[in-house]
Amino acid sequence: MGTQHEAPRIVVGVDGSSSSRAALRWAVRYAGLVGGEVEAVTAWEVPGESSWSAPAVDATFDEEEAERSLVEEVRTVLGEEGAALVHERLVHGHPAEVLVDAAQGADVLVVGSRGHGGFRRALLGSVSQQVALHAPCPVTIVRPDATDD
Repeated sequence: MGTQHEAPRIVVGVDGSSSSRAALRWAVRYAGLVGGEVEAVTAWEVPGESSWSAPAVDATFDEEEAERSLVEEVRTVLGEEGAALVHERLVHGHPAEVLVDAAQGADVLVVGSRGHGGFRRALLGSVSQQVALHAPCPVTIVRPDATDD
């Protein structure tokens, strides 16, 4: 019963797509209603990378730049005040696996209905379907806002 003092934890997948921007806004609004904390997670993986081979090296991937892009995406979507409510995490791995792992102990996992990788190598396409099947907590799938591109 020690967890009742902790704020609800809302994990949201961010990939730069319009539906992930809508998911981020939804997560922050929901967090405001329940007094929760938002963790924005972006996954990255190298093309051709698989669990049975040695890790591939991608000289074009800059992790620090990707982290800056994630922070900037959150700031662009939410503004400075909203962004202050969000903790950003860039995680190496397949997006569905990363989000399911990140959702351990979370109250809800929020994802966009479809993504197209606004961040290099960060895709959320059928990820929403995969996390809906495997997440350890309730999942909310958010459609893109009509105002987004």
